[in-house]
Amino acid sequence: MLRGAHAISLDTKGRLAIPTRFRNSLRDECDGLLICTIDISNPCLLLYPLAEWELIEKKLRALSSTNPVERRLQRVLLGHAAECELDAQGRFLVPGPLRQHAGLEKKIMLVGQLNKFEIWDDTRWQQQISDDLLALPGEGWESSERLRDFAL
Repeated sequence: MLRGAHAISLDTKGRLAIPTRFRNSLRDECDGLLICTIDISNPCLLLYPLAEWELIEKKLRALSSTNPVERRLQRVLLGHAAECELDAQGRFLVPGPLRQHAGLEKKIMLVGQLNKFEIWDDTRWQQQISDDLLALPGEGWESSERLRDFAL
């Protein structure tokens, strides 16, 4: 289970260190092999353990390469997908084009999302979480059956 928001710094070579608490499980689960790609909805990156990414690939494979929208999604996600391997210190290199896409500088946030991580520039993350908190309804949770259990 990948959860929590973790403040991390990229080193001068563009490497990111996975928090210690996740390293062993990622090595056990996927031999330290991760796939990093862009998020099509937000200015961040998505980092999947290999087994989770293979589920995404299976869905992408089922799309039509002749349907322009489906082909576009395949092109964007697969074209930006980069294999990343954890080194002995639990780091991996975030490829330059992906760093550029997400605007990653030194300070970043690694945000667990159950089966994957989001990788955000710290400033963009702070703005996104602020926007998300403002957009959540204070009332009206009961209008959505799936959200009803989350009303505080």
